Amino acid sequence: MFLAALIVDGALAGAIYAVVGLAFVVVFKASRMTNFALGEWALVAARLVAAGLHVLGLGLGGALAVAGAGMVATALAFNATVLRRLAGRPVISLIMVTIGLGTLMRGSAAIVFAGIPTEIPLPVPGPFTIHGVPVAGDRLLAAMIAGGCIVAVTWLFHGSRTGVALRAIADDQQAAMAMGIDLHRHVAITWALVGVLSVVAGTLWTVVTGGAFGVAVLGLKVFPVVILGGLDSVAGTIVGALIVGVLESVATGYLDPLLGGGFATTASYLLLLAVLVARPTGLFGRPTIERV
Repeated sequence: MFLAALIVDGALAGAIYAVVGLAFVVVFKASRMTNFALGEWALVAARLVAAGLHVLGLGLGGALAVAGAGMVATALAFNATVLRRLAGRPVISLIMVTIGLGTLMRGSAAIVFAGIPTEIPLPVPGPFTIHGVPVAGDRLLAAMIAGGCIVAVTWLFHGSRTGVALRAIADDQQAAMAMGIDLHRHVAITWALVGVLSVVAGTLWTVVTGGAFGVAVLGLKVFPVVILGGLDSVAGTIVGALIVGVLESVATGYLDPLLGGGFATTASYLLLLAVLVARPTGLFGRPTIERV
């Protein structure tokens, strides 16, 4: 029962990882850009929700709406003022911009939201027992909301005209533009989606951890997820998130008492190295084939 409880707990945590991983993948699929500031995006989003609750006195719905509007505006402003100016520049320039943005967001959040409680209260029922396995109510609710986001993003990519355009851009940007697809508009849509997913992920993580565990660490936890599943694969991100979540939970229960605390985080990176040796593109990633 102990092992079953660890697996269930890890799978529920993996659902939250998957939401952040989707924010990573949608940007990469549309622009081939790696965003290393996702943890900071989730951090600022969670602080905005908390500020709406504790400072503005809004209900949870209002706080989420304000935070969503703020993060979408931030995403669109970042895309318009920074990313468009870097079009055609080396990839390392884009990477350094996201790292710098993450540092700026982390420092600004510490100043702007100083003194504001970080807790996001969410009325959830107590622990459940399913076939003898205890399941935390807050984690179950968070996993259900995360699952809804996963379904919505999957439909966006595979069941809408916008998704068709985004997949065309992912395959060949020049060909997509030649067919009349507005590249800048669709890249802006992906960044707006990053803003919304950041609000969901930051809120769920804060609810589950009570605000005691840094939201910014989500970026570090999700990096092995997206590499493991494949940088351009939505399905791979979901599978990778579940694998990493279960691995961390099992390692925490069985290996941390023997090897010392913190090994659970290291275990996911060890798995990542092993997978990359066998399959450099990840479990579901597609190799890039170019005619020379």
